[in-house]
Amino acid sequence: MELEVRHLRALCAIADAGSLHKAARTLGMSQPSLTTQLRRIENSLGAELFSRRRTGCRPTPLGQSLLARARPLVDGMTELITETRAEAARTLGEGPSLRIGSTASRVVAGWLRRLRLRLPDTGTSLHVDVSANALLRMVACGTLDVAFVHEVEGCPLRVPPGLDIRVLLDREPQFVSLPLDHPAAAASVVDLADLAADRWMVDPSVDGERDGLRRVLTAAGLDPPLLHGDYLTASSLIVIGEAVAPCQPTSGPRDDMAIRPLRDDPLGVRLFLAARPGLAELPLLYADLEAAYRDAALRAAGYREWLERAGSPLVGA
Repeated sequence: MELEVRHLRALCAIADAGSLHKAARTLGMSQPSLTTQLRRIENSLGAELFSRRRTGCRPTPLGQSLLARARPLVDGMTELITETRAEAARTLGEGPSLRIGSTASRVVAGWLRRLRLRLPDTGTSLHVDVSANALLRMVACGTLDVAFVHEVEGCPLRVPPGLDIRVLLDREPQFVSLPLDHPAAAASVVDLADLAADRWMVDPSVDGERDGLRRVLTAAGLDPPLLHGDYLTASSLIVIGEAVAPCQPTSGPRDDMAIRPLRDDPLGVRLFLAARPGLAELPLLYADLEAAYRDAALRAAGYREWLERAGSPLVGA
């Protein structure tokens, strides 16, 4: 077996994600397939590249040495493909384009609509990923022009050097979604202690989310069981009373579940744009994102009430 760029890309993804499960999701493949591929790579080299533990995968000394050489090759190939495609588009006389990335957010639809109206001759593509770190790497290597991401409080992202960063919100509070018939749903603000007997659900592939939630629960003296899964599954479990979950304050309203702020706002994220250096459209992108966020925030009744209590300039704007 000869090593190819796709094999090196898989090794980099495993190292960045820290687990085969998260890396497989980033690469768009199943975990068994990635595990088999890693085993074949290690067999061809005659040594282990990662140590497998219950807490995840960590590069061995040999793995670290290989990764140090592999990353420039992977980034170089990505840059080569990106630049070649851009040159081909120019040759064919295509118009300007913007390649946008984002973690999941209710703000994105309004943002893209504003951009389409403002820049009707510019083609816009969208790449949504659960991993903010993966999106930041794509901006750094030229696959994306800009990415809108969230950074879980206490779990800093790995921001590549040289990116142009524009902070949308230093701290956005995270609300909680819970069943309509949950006793805590009767209040306008929920105490963490009122959820001590519930199972919490988080998506472990979202950078920092599991660790950030665990940090907050531990600080509150709570140790509830955590379920791991995507938020489509979480919604289904919440509706039938089997779980609660953190959620964005712009979520809702929904007829089948309650969305409430947490007392003292223990969970928070930082929202920011990361752009490739020299992106001329960045001021327009930021202005339209800010306007789209304001619209989404004021449409969510619970978040609007929170903003009014906090005296946020978003309400006055």
